[in-house]
Amino acid sequence: MRNDMGRRAALGLLATGAVARRSAAAEAAPITIGFAEALTGSLAAVGKSGILAMNIWAEDVNMGAGLLGRPVKLVYYDNQSNPANVPGLYVKLLDVDHVDVVMSGYATNMAAPAMPVVIAHNKLYLSLFSLAINSEFHYARCFAMISTGPNPKIAFSQGFFEIAGAMNPKPKTLAIVGADAEFARNATDGARQNANAAGLQIVYDKAYPPTTSDYAPILRAVRATNPEIVFVASYPADTAGIMRAAAEMGFTARMFGGSLVGLQTAALKQQLGPLLNGVVIGEQWVPAPALQYPGIMDFIKTYRTRAAAEGVDPLGVFLPPFAYARMQVLEQAVKAVGSLDDEKLAEYLRTHTLKTVVGEFAYGKDGEWSEPRLVWTQFRGIKGNDLAQFENPATETVLLPISAKSGDLIEPFAAGH
Repeated sequence: MRNDMGRRAALGLLATGAVARRSAAAEAAPITIGFAEALTGSLAAVGKSGILAMNIWAEDVNMGAGLLGRPVKLVYYDNQSNPANVPGLYVKLLDVDHVDVVMSGYATNMAAPAMPVVIAHNKLYLSLFSLAINSEFHYARCFAMISTGPNPKIAFSQGFFEIAGAMNPKPKTLAIVGADAEFARNATDGARQNANAAGLQIVYDKAYPPTTSDYAPILRAVRATNPEIVFVASYPADTAGIMRAAAEMGFTARMFGGSLVGLQTAALKQQLGPLLNGVVIGEQWVPAPALQYPGIMDFIKTYRTRAAAEGVDPLGVFLPPFAYARMQVLEQAVKAVGSLDDEKLAEYLRTHTLKTVVGEFAYGKDGEWSEPRLVWTQFRGIKGNDLAQFENPATETVLLPISAKSGDLIEPFAAGH
């Protein structure tokens, strides 16, 4: 009996201590984490899904003792999916709000414009799905949450060309289509290098203005060059327009796809439905059995229970896991060094392996992942516009990496079939 009473007393003390720690954390000044995100405009559907993931992390942390005994608080503003708005918002975050930690919003075009402001303030900068934004600055306190590895421009399309190179007979001609914007320029730069290494003749290579609304003339010009392979680098609104135009004209090629951003989201999957069939795209992660890292499916389950009420992507397999993982990276660094000192945090990130829901990784050159971990998939068997079908991994067959492969490339691509 005395032992039982002792256990109850010990449990009571533990519970009291936990409550006390939460109370102390709640009373302390919060650690502020600042960023600008797309709450409106063409990137909002993706951006807002990342905010939900970050809020889930913040709530988990604040249910405990916070960080350094302080609660965490997200401070963010709407960049309206407009790069021109970004620098001013980061000046506000750093000079007016004096946030403790600064992060990027979703996507290259929104993350890159903040770089000069962050560098001028000598702050740690954790970016999210931003392609090669540090390749020219070489800023030692910039760290990427994107699985492209130490040579991001090349890695972003390398798998696409590896798949093409395994076709029989090997293709000889290629068309490159991309927006005249930061992300697409970086992606197409890498595509050219990979194409040259593969000995492909580039028969079409033109950038379209970001304000383009009619993509039929572009695709007609591409078709006139009769390429076997078509690589596209586009953002969500462009992607939808390109896919619809391709279907309307019955566009065909042996292989079609690349970096069509947006096809990874529930919104475009549901909108386009069967128009996706045959498209080959690069993914950061898909819930294939071989890619279910510890904790990720639990996170997806939590995310999905809240997505409908928040009005965000109900599947949550694109940005949310990486948005959550970025917060885990910050949490590990802060706890390890016991400080918010930017250089101490950066040094920790440069020298340690990080454990997250998207797997373990380490940082290398220019704050990129030390090893690439992109996934290449092909849509197939999609019928109608029912979103539930996309919960079935069979609708997005994994072509690469080999360790997670679930099928072979099906060719040719025939838009709308």
